[in-house]
Amino acid sequence: MPTEPYAELAELAGGFIHEIKNHLSTLGLNLQLLAEDFQQPQNQRERRALERISRLQGECQSLVDVANDFLRFARVKDLELSPGNLVAVVEELVDFFTPTARQAAIDIKCYLPSDLPPVSLNKDLFRQALLNLMLNAQQAMPDGGELTIQAGRAPDGVCLSLIDTGKGMTHESTAKAFEPFFSTKPGGTGLGLATTRKIVEAHGGSIAIQSEVGRGTKISIQLPVANPKPGGERDEPNS
Repeated sequence: MPTEPYAELAELAGGFIHEIKNHLSTLGLNLQLLAEDFQQPQNQRERRALERISRLQGECQSLVDVANDFLRFARVKDLELSPGNLVAVVEELVDFFTPTARQAAIDIKCYLPSDLPPVSLNKDLFRQALLNLMLNAQQAMPDGGELTIQAGRAPDGVCLSLIDTGKGMTHESTAKAFEPFFSTKPGGTGLGLATTRKIVEAHGGSIAIQSEVGRGTKISIQLPVANPKPGGERDEPNS
C-alpha cells in the first residue's frame, strides 16, 4: 500500500478525532454542571436525572478513551530510533509496574541477561507497547498469578517474551488479537494490542502470540540489533 495515501488518511482521521474530542469536552463540561445542579436530589425524579447524567458521563469518558487510543494508533509510523539497552528499558518499566502487580497478587519474574547487544529503540513508545502487554496480562489474571519476562539472543536479533498464567485465549481470539477494534474485554477499545504491534513493527521487529484457554498466554517480540556506528563500532549495551 502506498505510504502517501495512508499518511493522508491518518492525518485526516487524526483531525476528525480531534474535532470529536472538542465536542466531547464541551459535552462533558455541561454534564458536570448538570450533575452539580442535581448533587442533592430532593425527589425520585431528580435522583433518576442524576443517575442518567452519571451514565452519560461514563459514556462520554468511554468515547474520549477510544479517541485517545485511536490517536495513539494512528500516529505510530516513522519513528526516530537510536541504539538502546533493551534490558534497562524493561527493568525500568517493571520497577514502575511492580506496585500495581503486587496489588493484583501478580508475581513478576525476570530473566534478563546483561550481555544483550543494543537494539534500535524509541524508548517512550516501546515502553508504551510493553505497558500495554503488562496491563493485558494483569487483566487476564483477575485472581493473581505469575508474569515471566525473559530476553535472549535470536538468530536475527533479540527476543523478548512475556508469559502469563492467566485465562488464556481461544484459537479464534488469538488469530484476531492484533486486529484493530477486536477485544474480548467488556468496554475494551480493541486498540491496545493493535497499537503494540504497530509500534513493534515500526521498530523493524515482529510480534507473535501463543495462548491456550486455562493455561495462559505467551507474547514474543523480535527486534533487530542496532546498526553499527561508522567504522564498525557498536554502541555499548549499557549506554
